[in-house]
Amino acid sequence: MQFTSEQRLDDDVLEREFTLGEIPGILWTPASACAPAPLILIGHPPLGLRKMYPRLAGRARYYAAEHGFAAATIELPGSGERPRWAAAEQARADLRRALEAGEPVGDEIVDALILPLVERAVPEWQAALDDLLSQPEIGGPVGYEGGVISIGVRLAAVEPRIVVAGFFAGSFVPAAIFEEARQVTIPLRVLLQWDDEGNDRQVALDLFDAFGSKEKSLHANLGGHTGVPRSEMEDGARFFARHLK
Repeated sequence: MQFTSEQRLDDDVLEREFTLGEIPGILWTPASACAPAPLILIGHPPLGLRKMYPRLAGRARYYAAEHGFAAATIELPGSGERPRWAAAEQARADLRRALEAGEPVGDEIVDALILPLVERAVPEWQAALDDLLSQPEIGGPVGYEGGVISIGVRLAAVEPRIVVAGFFAGSFVPAAIFEEARQVTIPLRVLLQWDDEGNDRQVALDLFDAFGSKEKSLHANLGGHTGVPRSEMEDGARFFARHLK
């Protein structure tokens, strides 16, 4: 891991950009922490770190400034400044065609869109976690929040260092991910926007039911994709605090 920039923000949070090989990322830590901080990995959709930065930084800075957590994110394969990925571009084009034509999005499209992304992204998250936990200001334990829910499910199923997760419900979930969800046993908090125009509510509910966790809660709010109440971030921070501190 190589740090490429550093700035101390006005809420006493240190923001550092880094690269892990070809993978860009950002780390936020409490600037004046006197002990190693627990870590939250913050996922995001494949729209690029620069486009997602305001939302990611808002969450990360809140966690660092108000709760003393470290937070980090990395660029997804084929997104942002990373090399284009022909198969992913084709899968997105097939999805757009189906949606524009008002056709059902078949399993073949969903699998082609999501499964290769999961296969590439999860090992990258694990490699990033190796390096992040080697930093003296980060001590674990580790939580995961947000992003493509299928990536989060796979990480929660295979990565023992992640002990708690907060997922954002989304509809394009391959059947194979439902099977992996049954292997997830860590405490979970799942956020669902009830009127999300881009997500299938029933798929989200079925996935929540599939999780094997004994402690899991579903937080459903009226409104579309961008209408998540501010109170959910505050409640999510309390949820992480219960399990990371």
